[in-house]
Amino acid sequence: MGMAAEKDTIQLISKLRELTGAGILNCKQALTEAGGDITKAQDIIRAKGLDIAKKKGGRETKEGQIFSYIHTGGKLGVLLEINCETDFVARTESFQQFAKDLTLQIASGHPLYVSSDNIPAEDLAKEKLIYIQELQGKPEAVAEKILQGKLAKRFEEICLLNQKFIKDDTRTIQEYVNEVIAKTGENIVIRRFIRFEVGGQS
Repeated sequence: MGMAAEKDTIQLISKLRELTGAGILNCKQALTEAGGDITKAQDIIRAKGLDIAKKKGGRETKEGQIFSYIHTGGKLGVLLEINCETDFVARTESFQQFAKDLTLQIASGHPLYVSSDNIPAEDLAKEKLIYIQELQGKPEAVAEKILQGKLAKRFEEICLLNQKFIKDDTRTIQEYVNEVIAKTGENIVIRRFIRFEVGGQS
């Protein structure tokens, strides 16, 4: 490898680290697997991050912080609780930035729940009933597939973890959480949030 090519590789690794928070060796390996394509390398890192997230998902999260955001003019506000495993991680710059991004996401995206698991059974049944009525007359297998697609689309609108990240619509908030888990080495849980808007419903 020539010096120019080596310099380009180092710059790509550096850029990939900046985008994903992954370690140097992981970034180098992902770029090799992706043939130097940084977008594909990000997908590889994210996939590995998801594996890390699954492994750490059962670990207790007793630390964390409550974060707030008040929009200019004081007409809109957000309170958010994020939990992690240690106070050390809760105070890191990357965790604080993550929390700031999420408060902006909630303010802008207006989610109603953290995830689809938090939707009350009664409300979920109502959502399904609306779509089922629309699908009457279609074959059962086709109707079920369309129903799942419509629910997934609805979850993207009302569930924080399913929403597209407002700063990067190529990934969801769940993928962002997975990347933070991979970067910090700790389980991270978005516990709850509330959104206030003057003259509207929270």
